Amino acid sequence: MLSALVAGTTDPVVLAGLAEGLLRKKIPQLREALEGRFDTEHALIVGQILAHVEFLEESIDRLSAEIEERIRPFAAQRDLLMSIPGVQQRSAEVLIAEIGVDMRAFPTPKHLASWAKVCPGNDESAGKRRSGKTGKGNKWLKAGLTEAANAAARTKNTYHSAQYQRLRVRRGHSKALTAVGHSLLTAAWHMLSNGELYNDLGGDYFTSRDPERVTKRLVRQLEALGHQVTLTPKPDQEPAATA
Repeated sequence: MLSALVAGTTDPVVLAGLAEGLLRKKIPQLREALEGRFDTEHALIVGQILAHVEFLEESIDRLSAEIEERIRPFAAQRDLLMSIPGVQQRSAEVLIAEIGVDMRAFPTPKHLASWAKVCPGNDESAGKRRSGKTGKGNKWLKAGLTEAANAAARTKNTYHSAQYQRLRVRRGHSKALTAVGHSLLTAAWHMLSNGELYNDLGGDYFTSRDPERVTKRLVRQLEALGHQVTLTPKPDQEPAATA
């Protein structure tokens, strides 16, 4: 397509025929849209834009090849981190680039989280609650963790998606993502220390951890809506709560 535009082609039939992928199903509509609306000036401008896009794509390919070469000695650790739902190849490579693979530099996962400034804020003293902001920290690591946390929050039936949904209601999107990022970093510390694959706790972790508390909360919500609640446990279950 770029060569046709650089040559100054404005024929709508030719231009529509250059469509790729799903756009090929809309060639008749493309011809109609381009008829009388695409002249040599448009061809020049679009040609320059596409040339810049091709340059960027070539640059990305060169950088990706260089990253692949440099990450080769740590490919096993990268693949290990990618076993975490939501952690893609680039996110795993960012983690390795910023924190390394030798966790002896951080005695505990709390030391790593503190260094990275991703400890969820919970700063309260003498009855006064301060902002609890996490601080600046390593911006590249934070960006990678935020991207991974966003992806993890969208996974199905996983611990991190359940964690995000649970916290988002009370603390908002940003703080919930920070908490998920903190959990991801903690998991990375353990995995890099032990060389073990990620073991997800499951999307029902927070429910199964304390079913009685969950039951009481749901009962209170129903009563607040004006319902009278009577719970009857299944024959093979102990009653979680009564109302």
